[in-house]
Amino acid sequence: MPLLLAAAFLPYTAMAQSPRAAMAQTPGAVECAAQNPAAAAAIKRRAPIALYYDLKLALVGGRVYEWRGDDRPRPVLYGAEHVAVNAGHGHAIDADNRVLRWAAGSDRTEVVLEDVAYVAAGESGMLAIRCDGSLWQRKTDSRNWSRIADAAIHTWVGDSADYYIDPGGRLHATGKAHRGQYGNGRLEEAGGWVEVADDAVAVFSHTGHAVYLRRDGAVLGTGGNRFGPLGAHGFGDKAERWGVIFEGASGAGTGSRHSIAIQPDGSLWSWGSADGLRPKRVLAGTAAATGGDGETLAILNDGTVWNWRVGSSPRKVSLPP
Repeated sequence: MPLLLAAAFLPYTAMAQSPRAAMAQTPGAVECAAQNPAAAAAIKRRAPIALYYDLKLALVGGRVYEWRGDDRPRPVLYGAEHVAVNAGHGHAIDADNRVLRWAAGSDRTEVVLEDVAYVAAGESGMLAIRCDGSLWQRKTDSRNWSRIADAAIHTWVGDSADYYIDPGGRLHATGKAHRGQYGNGRLEEAGGWVEVADDAVAVFSHTGHAVYLRRDGAVLGTGGNRFGPLGAHGFGDKAERWGVIFEGASGAGTGSRHSIAIQPDGSLWSWGSADGLRPKRVLAGTAAATGGDGETLAILNDGTVWNWRVGSSPRKVSLPP
């Protein structure tokens, strides 16, 4: 899988993941994938780590660990197959394809949706791809789910704009456009979902900007670029249209001020903020990585978890036995 502003915007999380990071194909996941090709594609994007502000989740050996900042990680639940996080809640998909949700710091979980292949969480709420391939949304101020599209293969919740990709590779966006988040030159909110790009396989967004992985391995970005998460593309202000910012990627993601990409050999690349405008290699043997508010969280192929501030050296996270 494919690549990774100012205080006026809320920081967000994004995921880069290599093919080696594919989650275990448990009976529940296999059953869900068999129902619809879109669901099967979505399951391949299930994530073992998630990061929002300083709230972190890591899924190792089926167990979910949660922590903030430099605190000691604590085990939350066992038997998970995917994690997602927003400012105040953790989310996981269990072996029965149910979305579990809990308040940060709590051990009490609730089931919020069943028959789910993939879920994303963020400022505006949750977006979930179900086992029949359909896309559903639950907004932050509601407990009800509404059907958004008949089929989707990936989706992401941004702090200003949300995105999903349909089975034809067409990228759709909704929400604010003032920083060029749609990538089609529009700077005014559309008021609904609009098609903004094609040939996409994964999408991620953050503080007023977004990146997507194209089928050929190129990572394209658009939106706010005051600190360089889009490299030189619109640097200093914003890019109003999608532009190639990295090539040869198998995974991608973006943090609040930087972006990351994983190549097929497991090398992790980072740029923006203290890492500069040109991508630099920061880690090897990477299975999955995600960006947050000035930091990166990664899992290596050996199952170890690493976390570091942008511009600093990666350091291993000690998980409780």
